[in-house]
Amino acid sequence: MSQTITVEGMSCEHCEQSVEDALEDVQGVQSVDVDRDAAQATVEGDAATQDLVNAVDEAGYDASA
Repeated sequence: MSQTITVEGMSCEHCEQSVEDALEDVQGVQSVDVDRDAAQATVEGDAATQDLVNAVDEAGYDASA
């Protein structure tokens, strides 16, 4: 299953990597594609949407589904 969440606050490659790392640590995530220009992260897997949002928020960025 593919989910796309909105991620605000990314301004550089390091930001993208931080968000990607945070999402990859969520149980059920198989792959992650983060696009700071689009302010989105696309996640493949069966992770709960709220878990993805929480992981990004904990990494210091603003996420919404």
